[in-house]
Amino acid sequence: MRLSSVTDESVAMNEMSVPAGRASAIGAEQGRFEDAKLVQGHGRYTDDINAANQLWAHIVRSDIAHGIIKSIDKAEAEAAPGVKAVITGADLADYGCLPSCAMPLKNIDDTPMLTTKWHALPSDKVRYVGEAIAAVIATSRQAALDAAELLEIDIDELDPVLDVATADDGPQLHDGQSNVALNWRFGDPEATAQAFAAAHHVTKLSLDNQRVAIVPMEPRTALATYDADKESFHFQTGCQGVFGLRGQLAGILGIEKGQIRVTSEDVGGSFGMKLPAFPEYLVVLHAARALGQPVKWRDERSDSFKADLQGRAMHFDAALALDENGKFLAVKVKSLGDLGAYVSFFGPVMPSMNIQANTPGGYQTPLLLVETICAVTNKTPIGPYRGAGRPEGVYIMERLIDQAARDMNIDRVDLRRRNFIQSFPHKVASGREIDSGDFATIMDAGLEKADFAGFAARRAQSEAAGKLRGIGFCTYLEVTAGGGGNELGEVTFKADGRVDLVTGTFDFGQGHHVTFAQILHDRLGIPLDKIDLVQGDSDRLKAGGGTGGSRSVMASGNAISVVSEKIIERGKQAAGHILEAASADIIFANGTFSVAGTDKRIGIMELAKAAAENPEVEALDASEVVDMVPSTFPNGCHVAEVEIDPETGVVTLLDYNAVDDFGTVINPMLTRGQMHGGIVQGVGQALLETTIFDESGQPLTGSFMDYCMPRADDVPMIEDEFIEVPATTNPLGVKGCGEAGPTGGMSSVMNAVCDALASRGITHIDMPATPERVWRALNQ
Repeated sequence: MRLSSVTDESVAMNEMSVPAGRASAIGAEQGRFEDAKLVQGHGRYTDDINAANQLWAHIVRSDIAHGIIKSIDKAEAEAAPGVKAVITGADLADYGCLPSCAMPLKNIDDTPMLTTKWHALPSDKVRYVGEAIAAVIATSRQAALDAAELLEIDIDELDPVLDVATADDGPQLHDGQSNVALNWRFGDPEATAQAFAAAHHVTKLSLDNQRVAIVPMEPRTALATYDADKESFHFQTGCQGVFGLRGQLAGILGIEKGQIRVTSEDVGGSFGMKLPAFPEYLVVLHAARALGQPVKWRDERSDSFKADLQGRAMHFDAALALDENGKFLAVKVKSLGDLGAYVSFFGPVMPSMNIQANTPGGYQTPLLLVETICAVTNKTPIGPYRGAGRPEGVYIMERLIDQAARDMNIDRVDLRRRNFIQSFPHKVASGREIDSGDFATIMDAGLEKADFAGFAARRAQSEAAGKLRGIGFCTYLEVTAGGGGNELGEVTFKADGRVDLVTGTFDFGQGHHVTFAQILHDRLGIPLDKIDLVQGDSDRLKAGGGTGGSRSVMASGNAISVVSEKIIERGKQAAGHILEAASADIIFANGTFSVAGTDKRIGIMELAKAAAENPEVEALDASEVVDMVPSTFPNGCHVAEVEIDPETGVVTLLDYNAVDDFGTVINPMLTRGQMHGGIVQGVGQALLETTIFDESGQPLTGSFMDYCMPRADDVPMIEDEFIEVPATTNPLGVKGCGEAGPTGGMSSVMNAVCDALASRGITHIDMPATPERVWRALNQ
């Protein structure tokens, strides 16, 4: 789907500010092209799209966490006014299941991890409150809602499994299968044990990384249309990549990929949650084919809290071994992952492989041992949430380091400095090779920006007022997605003088249009206001990994660079023909092809038009599917300062400073926006957010009345700075930035809270540091 064209007015509103020393668009402060449209309410989201003669679907969900489905009597609902069909699990029995985790995870004994059969609508059991169990299709949304009240559903309730640590002692969620889906290990247990035995000091911490709701602005919505003559579907939804979703849906439906077209237009956020197929998608696709009419469904926020994938839900028992000089010898983590009711496409990766990848950070730690148990419980399934194991891994290490510094009476700044990686490339204990960085410089810049040296005076002022003040920081390093899959780069010069840039990544709020246009402008000199981004139509794509894991600029930036080189070579051939010179004598620079040593020249846009009109010359249009570049290692120093009222337990975030290395920064304005939004999400988890279930598995945090999202007055103005240490693993030198905010935010805020409480003898408190939790800790 092509994003709206750039108008003269929008270009005027978004004049580029190119930094000193740079002549290209890369590094320029350039506003997003779509902002004027979106802030004026002219966006086009899935719920804005309606089809002629469409029907509406309402999803009926279980209000029981665990139980056997005895019967669903739908006769009265089917007879209700406007109802076209009532769909249950039996109607979808011939379809495949939602994808389980496809990563090659194995148990310690080398057996494969367990997977689960997640049917769009179950016929045997319900396994969490909010699970879809039936759907009413009617001529209006209200008619579907009314008819749903007439369904008679008989469920024989079973005891729920809610605690991962004892999950295998409870009733089986999936018949014939253990509730423990994965018992995984990375590292050398014997060598790690020897390192701990020889250590001068061992610091231990028990850390909860609580389950959180994923609450993008736009709830999930879907519209399905079926063409009986062509035996093909058109499916419209907000997602993170249409190419991958098409493959998932085709596999579940049992059809060829060419029989389904997936499109997506504006998307109001996702944070990882909208990446996979969901049960509701299969319902509307089936109904559209069965009834011969388009079918639309829109979620309610109250249902989103129960039925959207949720995030985090991990517990860690972690330990750090140090020698007498404070040098790290080994770190070990026992990880418990609550998968919820089903093993989702990514659920087991986060407590295992992503903890392995991200715990070592930028430190010279010789040994790492991660032992992970993942189990299913009668809760909402878990999926990736912004960072997906990166904030969790960094949180483990940064909390351990602060506590070790306190235990050993070593300055926490100095302890980090003693252990930073000094030279590159450097292979860390996770097995990853870090290619670049300057961690000490970035830490020093972050602490200076936050006036770390002046903190003692500020603390004294707070103490005089009866308050507790703390400062905390983290020097994070995270591992972005990379190294697997491929990505599309395609450039088409059109007759109207515009250029289509086609990519398989997908923008759901990041600002890809202007970012990718800046890269294309840098490579080919095509004017920004002539570039349209085409991204959300699976029929236009040859490949596409979607957006996730901070991969987009690395993936699409690399693809744009490769396809640009192809266009330059074609352009030299075409320019040689048109300028009557040998192609070897053609020079390309700043969007112009010229004959060396002469004043003969032609701009790329004029050349593209001439080539398209000349049958003797190959058109400049080019398309390449390129391999994904290796992972990169964004890093930074985030510093948070808090004040606690001991009478109420209220934590106030007073100040937040961030210095980050994202390699080459394409657009500082958008990078800053990504950072600020992510930091607020990290602050939200640290201080406010958690999902709560009662003893029967009922969620108690099912609305914004119960689930506390951060608001404007919870966060101060965020001060930031970028220090660019370009990556050596991709042509642009970029490192992903999208998940660094929560990675730095969670750890720095919690280190600050613990620093404030340490004066009262409290060295650790779990997230979220709510007033009630802080007050109880102070008064125990």
